[in-house]
Amino acid sequence: MAADESIFRWGVIGPGGIANRFAAALAAVPGARLGAVFARDPAKGRAYAERWRHGGEPARVTTELAGVLDAADVDAVYIATPHAHHGGYIRAALQAGKPVLCEKPLVTSLDEGEALVALARERGVFLMEALWTRFLPAYELAGRWLREGAIGELRAMQSSFCFVAPDDPLHRCWNPALAGGALWDIGIYNLAVTRWVLQQTNGGVCPEPTALDVSVRLAPTGVDAALDVTLQFPGGVSSQFRCAFDATSVNAFEAQGSRSSLRFPADFWQAEAVERITRKAPTERAHAPFVLNGFEGEIAEAQACIRGGLIESPRMPHAETLALLRWMDAIRAKFPGGVNRKR
Repeated sequence: MAADESIFRWGVIGPGGIANRFAAALAAVPGARLGAVFARDPAKGRAYAERWRHGGEPARVTTELAGVLDAADVDAVYIATPHAHHGGYIRAALQAGKPVLCEKPLVTSLDEGEALVALARERGVFLMEALWTRFLPAYELAGRWLREGAIGELRAMQSSFCFVAPDDPLHRCWNPALAGGALWDIGIYNLAVTRWVLQQTNGGVCPEPTALDVSVRLAPTGVDAALDVTLQFPGGVSSQFRCAFDATSVNAFEAQGSRSSLRFPADFWQAEAVERITRKAPTERAHAPFVLNGFEGEIAEAQACIRGGLIESPRMPHAETLALLRWMDAIRAKFPGGVNRKR
């Protein structure tokens, strides 16, 4: 019997914590199914496949990477391993001709990112960084407000992304062998929203910073535990943010304009509401909830692009991923003594 062409089968590489959110979101994307799981621990793989069977047969589990990359019953792979392992799995998938959606950060240096993008283009295989924030309903609404000039001229941005990570040097947040550190893990969201707002207010173009100030506190393991960054842009626009594993915060984002400000009031990277704040006037608040858990947008985008024969997403293109890597490299170059510049 011929395969159902309406079904899109995902292979998951690394069935850990974030991969659960991905698998749950498949239920909200037409045609999406969990087709195969690559896990070094077969018991963990089977438990994952059973949990996310969505009423059908559990996904096939394999401890051999070829069992996913060379499989005809897998249309694309989602990579959810620790950051340090992304590059190797992406490279193997692209060489096998298998489309890739990989968790952020795509990799941990601009050089490696450029090499993988070049490989994707050479092989004609889809590659996308899973920066799910860009596909949220709240961002679609906020983007429309910004493009329509709802806040006037953009003047400044401020944001935070902080939480207290487990007190365990082997944990992925603290472990340099796993490419730990606040910037790669969470600061990428502060940078991404900065770039996104600038794009909305500059006709789709994000200018490069004219100045960069960095203050960092390193953990005993050598990774960045807390980071305060200020970026300056042409026209006097600035973006200030803090990302940290040693404190808690409301984790809001605010874009300040000449007439009003736009704010994601809490957990900006997974916002379900947006506010416009005008002095001496009631706050305008709009709710824009997830369809399911927020990951469905990036999954639907990847599927549509792959089915359309594209090698990159117009909404999260290769150039955007490389720009984020370039900015992170520039920030890390300012760490004391060059510590933690490379994993």
